Amino acid sequence: MYSNTVTLIGFLGGDPDRRQTKNNNSFTVLSLATKASWKNKQTGEWESRTEWHRGIVFGPLADFAATLKKGAHIQIQGELRSREYEKPLEGKKKATIKQRIWEVHITSILKLDRAERLEETAPEQEPVDDPEVAP
Repeated sequence: MYSNTVTLIGFLGGDPDRRQTKNNNSFTVLSLATKASWKNKQTGEWESRTEWHRGIVFGPLADFAATLKKGAHIQIQGELRSREYEKPLEGKKKATIKQRIWEVHITSILKLDRAERLEETAPEQEPVDDPEVAP
């Protein structure tokens, strides 16, 4: 039995990037930041590390992903995949180097932001002309 499932909770580092494949299919690229914090036992200071994750969304879910905004708090689930591409070397013509990139192919997105509250304003009270009510 095999399993390749990733669940990440974090914040979008930028607005999603909507793109097209060579076959004219659309997809959306997300940049998700996750953070780990711990207390340094020697200094007593809090330390943290931020990890950045690249997410790719295809199909109808890509349309929803494109509506998200930078800073959105989301949970994603998907499959971890790697791919290689050739990157040109700086200053050298026709020389390339292979690069490996890791991505989460997203199958589920859950928006964790709280719904914005509308400010409830109490209706202004009208003066009461009742002699029974003392001021």
